[in-house]
Amino acid sequence: VQLQASGGGLVQAGGSLRLSCAASGIIFSHYVMGWYRQAPGKQRALVGSITPDNDTNYAGAVKGRFTISRDNAENTVYLQMSSLKPEDTAVYYCDARSLNNVYYYWGQGTLVTVSS
Repeated sequence: VQLQASGGGLVQAGGSLRLSCAASGIIFSHYVMGWYRQAPGKQRALVGSITPDNDTNYAGAVKGRFTISRDNAENTVYLQMSSLKPEDTAVYYCDARSLNNVYYYWGQGTLVTVSS
């Protein structure tokens, strides 16, 4: 199983960025996909998640600014980030959790740096 996150980079405050996470080795439509982030010196925290039926939930800190979507045909989940703030600076990870909660996978992260 591979979860390959990409799209990170350096962006100015107020800007936008879109992250992608391509999954392989799983039946993508059987998994809830999530995004997490880990800021320097802090614990990994949930950003949000999306079910196979496109139900989403978001952490309070990003609600209204970030949007998660998925393309089941392309086995890819996206994180559209807008109105970025310096405190959004973190390594962003995607994860996959099977609907029956039996299987759980993490991907490698992608670094997002927001300058003030």
